[in-house]
Amino acid sequence: MNRDNPTVPPCNACRDGEGLDFDITMAFQPIVDLRDRSIFAYEALVRGTDGSGAGSILSRVNETNRYAFDQTCRVTAVKLAAELNVPCFISINFLPNAVYQAATCIRATLEAARQFNFPTNRLIFEITENEELVDKNHLKSIMTEYKRQGFKTAIDDFGAGYSGLNLLAEFQPDIIKLDMALVRDINQDKVRQAIVQGILGVCKTLEIDVIAEGVETRAELDLLNNLGVNLFQGYLLAKPGFKHLPEVNWPAYA
Repeated sequence: MNRDNPTVPPCNACRDGEGLDFDITMAFQPIVDLRDRSIFAYEALVRGTDGSGAGSILSRVNETNRYAFDQTCRVTAVKLAAELNVPCFISINFLPNAVYQAATCIRATLEAARQFNFPTNRLIFEITENEELVDKNHLKSIMTEYKRQGFKTAIDDFGAGYSGLNLLAEFQPDIIKLDMALVRDINQDKVRQAIVQGILGVCKTLEIDVIAEGVETRAELDLLNNLGVNLFQGYLLAKPGFKHLPEVNWPAYA
């Protein structure tokens, strides 16, 4: 949505789904820390109220309802996280092109956190991969404002599309999530191993945490862990839980 368009509704107009002609809810997938076998965060993943996947929901997002959808996702994620007593960070995807002014568009999220008694210092905002980045300066201003307010920020799907080193050069988030295309079968691919080693070196220098997402095999997990990755997300550990927090399948070590 054009953030300079004066017809854009105020953020509180989109609470509780107002402005959408379809309902959403969330599934939650854990992000684990192998160093102490703890849950670092849960990512909130949009779902239909009938359990339908993110693809069927995102296919209904367009220029007209993108802003309302983005706001509704944030509020719904915070509300459900509070109801489920999430004890750690909650990671929320956001659409940068739906944010016309960062300080204004965060108000509904803050109101929801206060209303449902969820600590704002446990919120992570991820740049979602579902739309092309239009304006890097605008995205930088969003991330800067979120950091100023004490939120953690993350680049999702790092290494795919626009989410690469050129974006990292513009601003430095707290977290990057390695794209699953880099993770898949990395134990059998020296090229992917070299690329990930390079990314890890950059992130260590810049003090950015790295999450490997989409981990599906023990071989992938062990290789990445040996390279220095400690935070993991993927079906090997837990599938998303529809409106609940799933159990983690912790890897067994001899």
